[in-house]
Amino acid sequence: MEYVYAALILNETGAEINEDNLTNVLESAQVDVEESRVKALVAALEDIDIEEAVEQAAAVPAGGAAAPAGGDAEGELEEGGDEDEAEEAEEAEAEDEGDDEDDDADGEGLGELFG
Repeated sequence: MEYVYAALILNETGAEINEDNLTNVLESAQVDVEESRVKALVAALEDIDIEEAVEQAAAVPAGGAAAPAGGDAEGELEEGGDEDEAEEAEEAEAEDEGDDEDDDADGEGLGELFG
C-alpha cells in the first residue's frame, strides 16, 4: 500500500512518477524497497490518469455496489414488483451485510500505521 501512497504523493506534487522518484519517496519513508514492485507499479500507472481515477473513486457511494442494488429493489416494491423478486433482493442485501464482518477484519492493522 505504501507504494501506491508514494505514487499519490508524487502525483500531488506534480513530480513524474518514475522508478527513481518512487524509490526516493519510499526510502525517505524508511520502506524496504523492492525494485520489482516499483517497476510493476510504474508500468501499471503508465496509461492511468490518476486525477480521474481518484475522482471516480470518490464518486462511489459508501457501501459500494450494494447501494444501487438496494435502490433498485425498493423501486420495484414501490411499483408493485413481484414479491419473489423483492425477497431475493432482501436476501442479497442481507448477504452483502454479512460481508461487512470480513471488511472489519481487514482494517485491524490500520492503528499501527498511525501510531
